[in-house]
Amino acid sequence: MPWSTRELAELASTTVNTVRHYHRLGLLDEPERRANGYKQYGVRHLVRLLRIRRLTELGVPLSRIGEVGTGDRDTTADALRALDAELGATIERLQRARSGIAAILRDGAPADIPAGFEPMASRLSEADRSLILVSTQLYDEGAMADLRQMVENDDIAVNDAFNALPPDADEAARQSLAERIAPDIERNLARYPWLNDPAGRLAKGERVAREAFVEAVTELYTPAQCDVLARAATLAQERLRDARGADGEPG
Repeated sequence: MPWSTRELAELASTTVNTVRHYHRLGLLDEPERRANGYKQYGVRHLVRLLRIRRLTELGVPLSRIGEVGTGDRDTTADALRALDAELGATIERLQRARSGIAAILRDGAPADIPAGFEPMASRLSEADRSLILVSTQLYDEGAMADLRQMVENDDIAVNDAFNALPPDADEAARQSLAERIAPDIERNLARYPWLNDPAGRLAKGERVAREAFVEAVTELYTPAQCDVLARAATLAQERLRDARGADGEPG
């Protein structure tokens, strides 16, 4: 006894729309029609439909059903191996996503915070978080791991003072804050020498990375804050040179 589209869909535990979709994609042959115009499906249609559903359960995209379901064992095996590799990569990505979500929920961090910075997110300003996001595209994984350590070891009180610096801060306020920030920069320069020459730690071309970083800092922070950072960096470099000179090292 031939089946209607609805009956075929019920037998295959799917929907009429799905059956029609497979027809449109050419995955399922159109059946003959009765005199009244209604389709009449047979066992071969049911078997084909069940094969398609089995392959989709395995994760085979509809676009590759024809390739996998050819019946050629070698072709099918190669296609399934490629699919297995893709599924493995997808699983790893999803596991990383779940770990990231768990860390964000655990620390109450913003959803867009880069991985590893969740515990420190509450003490980062919007500008800081934005600069870190930009940095993920400019530096390699090792450099980002070092950056996480730098952020974790930063003086919270000094950071708060920097974030609260008024745009019209006077000379004395800027110099005072620069002197408070300089020790952190000096420590980081000594602990992470690549900061003085980051070319080997870049994920992008040196010119592009440098320009992007400078543009980001200039736009994300106020002129007063940029001035303080420049002063603090100069002080830190001077202190490093003095320390090396005192130890008998070349300046």
